[in-house]
Amino acid sequence: MRQFMDQDFLLSNDTAKHLYHDYASSMPLVDYHCHIPPQEIYEDRRFDNLAQVWLGGKNPDGSYFGDHYKWRVMRSNGVPEDYVTGDQPAYQRFLKFVEALEMAIGNPMYHWCNLELRQFFGVTKPLTLDTAQEIWDTCNEKLRTDPDLTVRGIIRKANVAFIGTTDDPVDTLEWHEKIAADPTISVKVCPSFRPDKAINITKPGFVEYLAVLAKSVGKEKLATVDEVCAALVERLEYFHARGCRASDHGLDYIPYREGTPAEVEAAYQKALAGQRLTLEEAEKYQTAILLCLGKAYSRLNIAMQLHYSCIRNNNERMYRIMGADTGFDAIAQNTCGESIARLLSALDLEQACPKTILYSLNPADNAQLGTLIGCFQDSTVPGKIQHGSAWWFNDTKTGMEDQMRSLASLGLLGNFIGMLTDSRSFLSYARHDYFRRILCNLLGQWVENGEYPNHDASLQKIVEGICYRNAARYFDL
Repeated sequence: MRQFMDQDFLLSNDTAKHLYHDYASSMPLVDYHCHIPPQEIYEDRRFDNLAQVWLGGKNPDGSYFGDHYKWRVMRSNGVPEDYVTGDQPAYQRFLKFVEALEMAIGNPMYHWCNLELRQFFGVTKPLTLDTAQEIWDTCNEKLRTDPDLTVRGIIRKANVAFIGTTDDPVDTLEWHEKIAADPTISVKVCPSFRPDKAINITKPGFVEYLAVLAKSVGKEKLATVDEVCAALVERLEYFHARGCRASDHGLDYIPYREGTPAEVEAAYQKALAGQRLTLEEAEKYQTAILLCLGKAYSRLNIAMQLHYSCIRNNNERMYRIMGADTGFDAIAQNTCGESIARLLSALDLEQACPKTILYSLNPADNAQLGTLIGCFQDSTVPGKIQHGSAWWFNDTKTGMEDQMRSLASLGLLGNFIGMLTDSRSFLSYARHDYFRRILCNLLGQWVENGEYPNHDASLQKIVEGICYRNAARYFDL
């Protein structure tokens, strides 16, 4: 029986061990998509205890912050919500999480938490109810006193070279500017442009949001679709001037429905008047905005990330209490591959197809994406169109292996830009290590099965590329 989570954790053969220990483990991290607040990087926040850094809670404004992956684990164990996101004592919340975590055999959360304890706190004992008090005391003491366990210290300790945050077009980016001006901050932190609220024309708050967008560009209102496009592009250029390397779109599905300028304008005016739009009308507007932004991304060399196939906020009762992004989403089944192809093709016809990363929450779409990306590659950069890393419910051991096997079978795995955290927790950088071990084990299996030669220079190039160099090249770091 192998020791739990030893130095060769997830590495099942000698080639995998060599690739991980000699190449993968020391590479810097490019965390090009996450949801961490840049203010906490600038202010170098220090957390009070392990429950705060892991479980988060409620903000003064009534919104919630924290890792909703962990909240789902607790809810699945029947933990009352007061302990999940509420105001119960911190240690009692921690114990409730530990109790649930013990039931999480086979769940990546079990591995992630124990990896975080090892990487950042030097804790090698498995986290159980028996060890909870000792680990709580050890970690909290280090959180209070260790210079390597402030937010900046955690980033340094994890060897993070680049962080791409997720930011609304109306954001002032003041914290990004302060970070860039501070010579004591070595990590590069850049905003990512997330214009969902201006695209989701049928969702509540659309008209109100446009008023805020208008104000951000010095206007009283955005009277036409052309003015919406102009405002978004102006804000994108503002982001670009502050280092933006990527946009991000979190859509239920990717629409593509061509409409005449008059039809698009009519749909927009109907929405402004508070009238209900048909699906066709909404998609014509959304398509026009995506095409406008796609051309701007291409011109500014900003990568377009498209996340889709999620059913959001399924629990209406909890949504009314807690709002969005609190752990009540699920995988959707959408057949929008043709729409994605038509969107990219329309941009390509104008020689304005940007670097694009495609993520579906439904793993059944892996093969479709693997074939679709091959239709729009060009000489701009190797792997210009990417099948994004196993996302959200798929960033499990099996999900990562399936995504990489599919990409390898249908494209060039060696040009893959690798892992991201997509996280709201600073300790989540350990997920990159989890990914790297899975990657090296997969490559090692192929080599030891005689499916790829044991040519060390080629393997080193592939491993270091996927772990760091490909993303550094892709995002012009």
